[in-house]
Amino acid sequence: MNTKKRCLIGLVFFLISYLFFSKLLPSFSDSIDFAHWFNLIGACFLLSFNDVFPKNKINSVASALTTLGVIAHIGLCTIDFIMSSYGNNEIAKEQLSQHISNSPFIFYPFVAVGPSLLFLGLALHAFAYMKTETLKSLMVIVGSVAVGISFFALKNGILMVLSCLVFVLGLGLFLYKNETPKVLNE
Repeated sequence: MNTKKRCLIGLVFFLISYLFFSKLLPSFSDSIDFAHWFNLIGACFLLSFNDVFPKNKINSVASALTTLGVIAHIGLCTIDFIMSSYGNNEIAKEQLSQHISNSPFIFYPFVAVGPSLLFLGLALHAFAYMKTETLKSLMVIVGSVAVGISFFALKNGILMVLSCLVFVLGLGLFLYKNETPKVLNE
């Protein structure tokens, strides 16, 4: 499977996860946390974008941030899988949530800051093309910021999905750029 296909799979899975998070797609099972499974798989495939953009100083930093963000997504999804394993036991969920909040070595890298690094890294990759691919770059940058605001500050599922859609479309358009150096290994 080539880089372009891995990136596209990541974008599709990531967008579907946000459809589940927003409740626009209903959960088909109480025993399977589809939202986090799609998010986990999507984030892992989004790591392939590190191979799409050429290597330079900015993109090296962006690649490191993207990689750390994927690692944080893996940790966050693991925490959420554990949380969902408690089912309807709200007391146990609250105790776990409190424990995580009181553990800075878990809370900051895997909940508060770490997952945002995926968006930051991909936005930094796109920022490197601001002069030549302004619309695509702005879609990724604005979409990534809007996902965070709609998810954390506004807690609005519809805005979150729309923001994710803009983010995903912007990245997807980068895959079809005429001169993309490394992606065209089809």
